Amino acid sequence: MSELCTSFINGGWTSGDGAERIPVISPIDETLVAEIAQADAAEVDHAVRAARKAFVAGTWRNAPVSKRQSVLRRIAALIREKVDVLAERECANAGLPIRQIRERHVQRAAANFEFFADFIGQTANECYEQEPPFLTIVRREPVGIAALVAPWNAPLALATMEMAGALAFGNCCILKPSELTPLEFVPLFELMKEAGVPDGVVGLVNGSGPVTGAALVGHIDIDVVAFIGGTETGRHIARAAGGNLKKYVAELGGKSANIITPQCDLERALDAALVSIYSNNGQQCLAGSRILVDQSIAKDFIDRFVARAKNIRVGDPRDMATEVGPVISRAQYDRVLSFAAGANILTGGKRADGFDRGYYVSPTVALAEDNATPLCQEEIFGPFATFLTYDGIDQAIEIANQSEFGLVAYLWCSDMPTVMRVQDALQAGTIWVNTPLARDLRAPFGGYKNSGVGRTGGLSSRNLFTEEKVVTMPMQDFPIAKLGLG
Repeated sequence: MSELCTSFINGGWTSGDGAERIPVISPIDETLVAEIAQADAAEVDHAVRAARKAFVAGTWRNAPVSKRQSVLRRIAALIREKVDVLAERECANAGLPIRQIRERHVQRAAANFEFFADFIGQTANECYEQEPPFLTIVRREPVGIAALVAPWNAPLALATMEMAGALAFGNCCILKPSELTPLEFVPLFELMKEAGVPDGVVGLVNGSGPVTGAALVGHIDIDVVAFIGGTETGRHIARAAGGNLKKYVAELGGKSANIITPQCDLERALDAALVSIYSNNGQQCLAGSRILVDQSIAKDFIDRFVARAKNIRVGDPRDMATEVGPVISRAQYDRVLSFAAGANILTGGKRADGFDRGYYVSPTVALAEDNATPLCQEEIFGPFATFLTYDGIDQAIEIANQSEFGLVAYLWCSDMPTVMRVQDALQAGTIWVNTPLARDLRAPFGGYKNSGVGRTGGLSSRNLFTEEKVVTMPMQDFPIAKLGLG
């Protein structure tokens, strides 16, 4: 029997009576695993008003930092205690390998709350004395109500990254997860209540982007919007947020270049190239989906990559041995396979063997002759790697930058002068040198070009989720002009 996922407002779940129902289909076997009671504009308004009431009451925003730290750390502890429940539910509706969810996604979710608990205990505000006799201090206050729109490809890890930041600085927040992945948020919101988050401080509204999402980000009483997802959707949300002059940050799409030079540990580069494209079922904006290999090493590297790709264990994501599971939906399955038509496919490009049901794509490798092709320019978002060869590092830089995206880039090279030249020339928000997929929450994260607007993480999240208030006062009396004395 499928579960009904409703809204979480003012510390409790709504009934869902009378709401439009949206089916949630498991990509594992195409069975119905849940239904969403879609939150319409009226229900979204109810959630926003509850959050505003909680914010004005001040129980959370005025709580001492030590109190907020304690609650955030308790959330992290409960997430780790409930790892089995969270992982099983995320696996059921996202189709991600359960081992990756248990070892990476759930742990990242817990770490997000721990990081921001630590961060708010260490940050300090500015104080200026350079203009005597005045003392000028800068105070930070929470913005208010944050609308957080999370994606389906890493629901727990990415949603909690924004939630932890918003809550740490004293805000209230309302999450709209993807309509494809609502299941994991039921236990998450229950454990946040158990951890001591006051009623109304966190809310959840389920539904589609055009209905629930549009009502949330366009609501006049929302103060800040944080979005993770596709570039086109990000543009729509930017228009809605901009119309009401809301603060806005967006992490959007990518088509990241992974540059392999002859001056590197090729074995490590090979391992990392496979991880960078095939982990998370290939569905990550950080994927190193364009693999650029120097001509002098291309044949050997590509041959070894293809051989490894053929051996990847595609299977039921509930099996701990599975390395790649299904893509999220029928639409995504059709989209990924559409890129194989007419391409120079070295392996894959079809339904994975042994599956009659579910959205399983065989790990795919294509060789492209021209970076201008859709294979190299469009975000495929699946287990689909595209190789390009280059002649010299200058051409590699040119190819890497010939993209509308600029989220991350990878470079495998042991020659430090080359590393410094390439990192300076690449147009991307994050450059990973001799490593795959490393994220330090202290550092700002975001993209160039069509890969995003603004940054999150550490100080960037503080800037997003707080307002600055400048207070200036004299440290001693000073002469004031006397007007009107004649």
